[in-house]
Amino acid sequence: MSTVLVTGGTGALGRHIVESLRARGHEVRVLSRRAGAGTHVGDLSTGAGLAEAVAGAEVIVHAATDSRSLRCPDPGQTEQLLRVAGQVRHLLYVSIVGIDDIPFPYYRSKLACEKLIVDSGVPHTILRATQFHELLAAALSVAGKLPIAPLPLDFRFQPVATPEVAARVAELADGEPMGRAADFGGPEVLTLEESVRVWRAAHGVPRGTVRLPLPGRVASAFRRGVNTCPDHRDGTVTFARYVAANEGNPYAR
Repeated sequence: MSTVLVTGGTGALGRHIVESLRARGHEVRVLSRRAGAGTHVGDLSTGAGLAEAVAGAEVIVHAATDSRSLRCPDPGQTEQLLRVAGQVRHLLYVSIVGIDDIPFPYYRSKLACEKLIVDSGVPHTILRATQFHELLAAALSVAGKLPIAPLPLDFRFQPVATPEVAARVAELADGEPMGRAADFGGPEVLTLEESVRVWRAAHGVPRGTVRLPLPGRVASAFRRGVNTCPDHRDGTVTFARYVAANEGNPYAR
């Protein structure tokens, strides 16, 4: 079995990746900025500690990401990692379906990371997945606080379970670098209106919605389902099943 370094290994997806890799018998290193949170301390923003964390690792799973920052730091962090990744056998990057054609700043940063990895010469695999159940749940939790929620009800999503994506990541990490892997999607494509019905059945909110007609290329892409991959319905956990399993905790990870 291999020694695998996981960036973002304490996050919503990363925790499941670590579990899946360990279940396969790998020695797993978890990179974190905070001492005690992972197995190795390192800062992707500055590069501090990265060389020590990577030394002796055969595989890197790069799952660290920051969708909350307006600075979109992911490309800079990926560059720092690539500077010390020259000797690894396989670097696996987790990305998002449809980012080529959705001009959303965070998606642009993910696309930039993909290009950096491809151009680096490091043997790699890029796996794109659709939106996680938790992301849709968090958005609907916020909408549920309003008496009438204005929402882009015709947006399309293909929500997928994080443990299932993590299992696919671990499977790919076991194999040889393949460049771009097949996209990984959830079992069904839903409009946001359909997702609201599922959420309301479990939580009783939002009580009402009004269609929000958002303009622009980003909104158009989500209406057309550019962020989905209907030919790859790989996951088995539907959004309704996820919501039912986490009914008492809509933010469950």
